[in-house]
Amino acid sequence: MAEVFPITAPGNYTWLPELGKFVMTTFYPYQWDLNYWNPIVFNEMVYNMLNLVNKGVDIIRIDAVPYIWKQLGTVCRNLPQVHTIVRILRMICEIVCPGVLLLGEVVMDPDKVVPYFGTVEKPECHMLYNVTTMATTWSTVATRDVRLLRAQMDIVNRLPKEYVFLNYLRCHDDIGWGLDYLWLMQFGIGEVSHKKYLNDFLTGQYPGSFARGELYNSDPASGDARLCGTTASLCGIEKALYERNGRDLEKAIKLDLMLHAYMLTQSGIPVIYSGDEIGQENDYSYHQIPENCDDSRYLHRGNFCWELAEKRKVQGSVQQKLFDGIKYLERLKTNHSAFDVSADVWTIDTWDVSVLAVVRKSEKEKLVALFN
Repeated sequence: MAEVFPITAPGNYTWLPELGKFVMTTFYPYQWDLNYWNPIVFNEMVYNMLNLVNKGVDIIRIDAVPYIWKQLGTVCRNLPQVHTIVRILRMICEIVCPGVLLLGEVVMDPDKVVPYFGTVEKPECHMLYNVTTMATTWSTVATRDVRLLRAQMDIVNRLPKEYVFLNYLRCHDDIGWGLDYLWLMQFGIGEVSHKKYLNDFLTGQYPGSFARGELYNSDPASGDARLCGTTASLCGIEKALYERNGRDLEKAIKLDLMLHAYMLTQSGIPVIYSGDEIGQENDYSYHQIPENCDDSRYLHRGNFCWELAEKRKVQGSVQQKLFDGIKYLERLKTNHSAFDVSADVWTIDTWDVSVLAVVRKSEKEKLVALFN
């Protein structure tokens, strides 16, 4: 079995001295893997799900879906029984609470996550996270090269329209560089050197970088690491404000809004991570909190800043420009049929590797969106 967090949580088992036994902990020592072979465990998890639904929850997130089923002699990922479990959960929801949606977290390439939607006859998840596009988006920001992003968007756009992805720029987790390096090799881009460049650029270590992030699960031996940071800080707003550079600040705000416009243009459901609508920056206070200081994901998990939110009412402030800008983009998406789920979507050549062109066409409207 591969290790999910080889640096912060190495291994897949944790010794419990009070029991004299090992417990399986694929992710962290305090997160025990559940034994779905045991029907009592499955029934208890169904009870938990329905308890949340009874409290008004509309969307149930199934975390790390491929890891649900464990079996000796396998890698314990993406086993057929996983789909059976998710299918049963879907059946229960359809019977008891048909208005509830199942959201699956499957961190794989877009074309490989498709089985977790199930089939028309045997549906599984209603929605899946668009993880790969999120990671490739930040690779594109750092490299100013849209070719990989375009290729992956083309894959998603060729899928049936019934497959709904959740699109986002940031989430509560890190950005992992699980990019398609076999595809990138045709341009002479190597995996190790490319990951180093991305991490250097997006943490502000690379000359001329505007981004401010931190590494997560950094492995000095392999050079592998993931990335943390809020959208505003990764776009350069934090750096520009700290340096009091008005020109760089305007550029950073434009980049932030452009990325939200690009996200809203994709097919699927857009998600704005809490705080991004007011340009919330990295929260470095986690370094002083003992239970959080070893996990750099708390860099972008800070409490929502209500004082900052009030500044969205101040004309000309960073918060006002971002809040009103995103609200304007949302109105465009709501009021134009080109954004309908039934619209055809594809990318076109711009003859410039720094410019992405996305086309959306409904029966009444056609949109050509350019992102630089």
